[in-house]
Amino acid sequence: MNLSELRPAAGSKHSDNFRRGRGHGSGNGKTAGYGHKGQKARSGAPRIGFEGGQMPLYRRLPKRGFHNINSQEIITINVSMLNRFEDGAEVTVESLMEIGLVSNPKDGVKILGNGELTKKLDVKVNAFSASAVEKIQALGGKAEVV
Repeated sequence: MNLSELRPAAGSKHSDNFRRGRGHGSGNGKTAGYGHKGQKARSGAPRIGFEGGQMPLYRRLPKRGFHNINSQEIITINVSMLNRFEDGAEVTVESLMEIGLVSNPKDGVKILGNGELTKKLDVKVNAFSASAVEKIQALGGKAEVV
């Protein structure tokens, strides 16, 4: 058994578009699934995470780290992956998406120098490592920053 094969037990889930409080004939009339009296049956019941006035867990725990708003999510590809292209082809971000090497380049694509390149290519992406530029140019190709 794998995590990808886990499924809820048959009958344990039902859709959320069920119409509650629409009379006895609907099977969920009168209290509309809220039961009888009590805090959770009333309007204005406490929000999720409310601990009855006790300092909630999310406020008791210390803050850690920060989120840098200027960080970029750059996708990296090794030079060896470019061997999928034909000799003399032009490699762009769009062509990488077509071939399936890149799915969603948010802030750009960078070519790294791991592996061997066997074909002459004209590569036009957002960034290169120094070793990747050497390997591309050694075979007569071009490494152009877009």
